[in-house]
Amino acid sequence: MGIKLKPPYKIDNTPVYRTLDEDGILGLANKNGTIRVHKDIKDPSQMKEVLDHEKVHLKDMKNGLLWYDDEYMYTRENTKSPFTKIKRSAEADGNPKHSHEKRAYKTSKRKNK
Repeated sequence: MGIKLKPPYKIDNTPVYRTLDEDGILGLANKNGTIRVHKDIKDPSQMKEVLDHEKVHLKDMKNGLLWYDDEYMYTRENTKSPFTKIKRSAEADGNPKHSHEKRAYKTSKRKNK
């Protein structure tokens, strides 16, 4: 029987692309596991905050709590509850009142403290 050793460091292999240039959007978590951030973010603390926030969305998608297509966002509190369908619009995308955004804001703020 072998021994499993854990490395003393943590590696995050999430691909991050600085390609966004839309006003008002700082980051996007994509279904393929990548993150796109606004190309003009210069402040390292703001970049960390955006990445922490978007990584929560990636984790939610991986765990089956969040999904989206061109017309709707699908979110739920746990894997046993049904999905809530939210029509996508400029006001709905990123709205902190939605449950998936509440999770992301709560977790990213906790990490930054």
